[in-house]
Amino acid sequence: MSYGSQSMTAPLRRVLVRKPDGDFSRWREYGWRAEPDARGIAAEHKAFCEALAADGAEVVFAVSESDGNPDAIYVYDPAIVADSGAILLRPGKEGRRAEVAAIAADFEAAGVPVATELTEPALAEGGDTVWLDEKTLIVGRGYRTNDAAVTQLGEALPEVEVIGFDLPHYHGPGEVLHLLSMISPLDRDLALVYLPLMPVPMVEHLRERGIQFVEVPDDEFGSMGCNVLALAPRVALALDGNPETRRRMEQAGVDVRVFEGDELSRKGDGGPTCLTRPLLRG
Repeated sequence: MSYGSQSMTAPLRRVLVRKPDGDFSRWREYGWRAEPDARGIAAEHKAFCEALAADGAEVVFAVSESDGNPDAIYVYDPAIVADSGAILLRPGKEGRRAEVAAIAADFEAAGVPVATELTEPALAEGGDTVWLDEKTLIVGRGYRTNDAAVTQLGEALPEVEVIGFDLPHYHGPGEVLHLLSMISPLDRDLALVYLPLMPVPMVEHLRERGIQFVEVPDDEFGSMGCNVLALAPRVALALDGNPETRRRMEQAGVDVRVFEGDELSRKGDGGPTCLTRPLLRG
């Protein structure tokens, strides 16, 4: 198989990424914190892809056009990939909805069939979806993902338990707060979390499943300390600059690799998970 990714911690075998296209004229429109430097972001993305490949993943580059949308490099959000194929989502951020057709073309080029597509009134972004294991998908319900999406995902994945949890208001609809802002699985029984923003029912559910927590400190939450990508069980790729979070992960037995992402991640608020769409794990 060249696709199938109903896990967030099994070894990453194949992954889709999108190179920055060099046109950042619309950065304000998409809510970026600052305009990225074209050379800097290209160099950081190249190094990021090399870090993915160094652990054995096949890096697949998107072939579709991004049309000056800087958010398009965050390929985690327009779709998820299940064992049956891709499920095209319907982003809550209206400016990102054109990414769905674009990533569908990328899936076709990569040999990944589209299994289904969410339809109105469903709204969902990949950043609000987390696989706890092959049979359990948790979904954050907030300003970018709604109840209709939870229902449609359940219908699209009949053999999977799809569980919705309400996300906090935090800074409101103008600033994205995805489920992945507060949890990143590191293994089947270990997760990096930012507890102050996590819904109580979700914390209880994770603890009932025997999942242990590595807690992100308050002063490293805003610098995306909680957004890390598992390359394999207890092997994580993290944005450099969160030393205490890294120390805590390593203390829990996690092999942590870091990458520079001042242009690539911090200006657009998208960490290593956001920059990837896993196509195959296992």
